[in-house]
Amino acid sequence: MPGLNERERRVLEAVIQTYVETAQPAGSRSLAHKFGLGVSPATIRNTMSDLEEKGYLYHPHASAGRVPTDVAYRVYVDSLIPIRPPGATERRRLTAQITTGGSAVEAILRRAAQSLGVITQELGIALGPRLDNAVLEHVELIRLSSERLLIALTLSAGAMRTIFVDVRGEIADAAIAEVTRVLNDRLAGLTLRQIRSSLGDRLRDVGPTRDASDLLNVFIEEGDQLFDNALDSDDDTVLLGQASVLAGQPEFASIDNMRKLVALTETREKLGELLRRRSETGGVSITIGNEHNDPKLASFTVVTASYHAGPLSGVIGVIGPTRMPYDKVISLVTHTSELLTDLLKENSRTHG
Repeated sequence: MPGLNERERRVLEAVIQTYVETAQPAGSRSLAHKFGLGVSPATIRNTMSDLEEKGYLYHPHASAGRVPTDVAYRVYVDSLIPIRPPGATERRRLTAQITTGGSAVEAILRRAAQSLGVITQELGIALGPRLDNAVLEHVELIRLSSERLLIALTLSAGAMRTIFVDVRGEIADAAIAEVTRVLNDRLAGLTLRQIRSSLGDRLRDVGPTRDASDLLNVFIEEGDQLFDNALDSDDDTVLLGQASVLAGQPEFASIDNMRKLVALTETREKLGELLRRRSETGGVSITIGNEHNDPKLASFTVVTASYHAGPLSGVIGVIGPTRMPYDKVISLVTHTSELLTDLLKENSRTHG
């Protein structure tokens, strides 16, 4: 922290801790009483003035106390707080809530976002993995009507995708069974990216029975588009926890801030773009207030960590006001990402 001496660091940390706990501007007398800084309130007041000049604190309205700026939170996150693992109770609670239920990737992520949001009292958020590198394990064709089929793709790590395909005229059950066998023989074990780029070539020399030929031609002629649809559907898979957990926080007592939150949750595409970039960089990512370069996010902090399942990756985390207990949130987000990685690896072994 260039430009900050030891006293300034201690006062800044005390201001941040006080504001995070109380949502009230921190005054010199309360800091002197609570933190035992070893100097008088007047000295603390002077130090706070210095911190304000350096851009770490500001005066809200006519208050005598100070509030941290985004820059202060950044210094706090990067240099001041030790990140410790969550307590045993929180770890058990997360594990129980995330592992109870279906094993499909989306179901696990939905539970993770929900549980993480409740425990941190922020808005839990998760991004499903891009499936380009997902390995196809099994294909099933299911008749929905005389002229429509459902293609169910079982992918690595328990991921699933479904595609609707229209056919001309009714296809016999035997033909559906034959094409299902051919698709599994030729495509199982390949990634969706490989299938999308070479589907026609892999199916042209099959030599199916006459009844199956028409159905197989649908895959040869339209396969690229069919698998494009399967991949495109995961681009904006943003899963949110309950926004209501934030309603009790002072920042959302104002109608304006609540509107900002609602608007944020309704722009899934923008959230998807934001989280996708984080998925590509990996690790823990923390963006505070104006660091987002997006006015819609200027009041929020986003904390995420990446999870992995073989070649698949996504992110799990929370969105909340810039005033948040960063040590607790970062610790819980990190732990949840590790828990998800373990669960999805186990899924891969189970399905493999």
